[in-house]
Amino acid sequence: MHKPAAKTKLKHLRTSDIRGLAQLATQATLGVTRIVEGVHQSIWNTLGVPGGKAPGQTGGITGLVYRSIDIATQLLGKGVDSLLVSLQPRLESAAEGKPATPQREAVLAVLNGVMGDRLLANNNPFAIPMTLRYQGEVLNWQALPAMPEATGKVLLLIHGLCMNDLQWRTEHHGQLVDHGATLASTLGYTPVYLRYNSGLHTSQNGRELSALLQELATHWPLPIEEITVVAHSMGGLLIRSAVHYARHDSLHWPQHLKNIVFLGVPHHGSPLERAGNRVDALLGSTPYTSPFARLGKLRSAGITDLRHGNVLDEDWQGHDRFHGKSDTRQPLPLPEGVACYSAAATTAARRSKLAERLIGDGLVPLHSALGQHHDARRTLIFAQASQRIFFRMNHLALLSSPEVTRQMVHWLTPVESAATPGI
Repeated sequence: MHKPAAKTKLKHLRTSDIRGLAQLATQATLGVTRIVEGVHQSIWNTLGVPGGKAPGQTGGITGLVYRSIDIATQLLGKGVDSLLVSLQPRLESAAEGKPATPQREAVLAVLNGVMGDRLLANNNPFAIPMTLRYQGEVLNWQALPAMPEATGKVLLLIHGLCMNDLQWRTEHHGQLVDHGATLASTLGYTPVYLRYNSGLHTSQNGRELSALLQELATHWPLPIEEITVVAHSMGGLLIRSAVHYARHDSLHWPQHLKNIVFLGVPHHGSPLERAGNRVDALLGSTPYTSPFARLGKLRSAGITDLRHGNVLDEDWQGHDRFHGKSDTRQPLPLPEGVACYSAAATTAARRSKLAERLIGDGLVPLHSALGQHHDARRTLIFAQASQRIFFRMNHLALLSSPEVTRQMVHWLTPVESAATPGI
């Protein structure tokens, strides 16, 4: 007997989600109203009717109407939010123990990737806090869970844009693929997973990750022998940023950092974000479409950082992130003293200029994933044996490919072990 569809959908919701949805509804209403007003004023401009105080605003009685709608919407939104805040403790106690579902977490991950900076700025409960997770639970250093399987070899897995830590566990032709679990059982690592708001600036997340890893290095239940990182997509930019700020702040956790494996990382950006920026410019090119450019500017700081692959504060501070500026990033080489590996994918069957510059894995071109750049200062130097191109493979398949798992095992197996018969 099938469960009613309404009940199936409701099982994914928590009581705090009602507040989040109410806030989004308020913001959506305000956004639509401002777009409509912008189109309204664009039409009036052609008739010589003066506008309001700010660009895109109407004046006179019409402007008063739009301002009244804004004020009423905001007041209503604040009132609903205040009511839900007062009711939330009672509602949560009634629904205590309701587990999070992978479906809910996946939706939240996408929402944070698209507009996570706005969620955080508006104190929306949908905003994802950065946490380290062990066996599905948040690592709380004040109340550490029992960790009988922990070793001194920590494996940190960092997801990419619009994703979360649960998506490291996937399938390939019906067979379970879990890079973290395989590396743990094969090489003795203890997997720890990062969950974060991928809509924030990479450097903001990098600083926060650096602080979390300092806590991990301080409170880990065993002496740490090494930290190895496997980072997918945006996650690779994040760990590069974290190492930079850790060394800048004289933190000691990078002393344990031994390996970083980059999976499809846009070291030099993604053409999709650059295409989005061109759409913004196109929408802004006529008075009738320019109000709709607001829609393009809803995309998060994390997304716009992917235009060129920003990793430092200096890469975005003082710049209009929606302006199609040239690449002005500060050069940041791969961290010294750390073995770095790059797994790049392409949907093409073989290497070619087209495959490397345009096709790539569908999201990241080969030259970007391999750290190659026409400016030698920005080129990331991977040893030949530390790079691998996977053909006929897309961006997400890097997470589900057993071939990728085998390559990582090969890279991370200590030389002495690899040379010993029977191991």
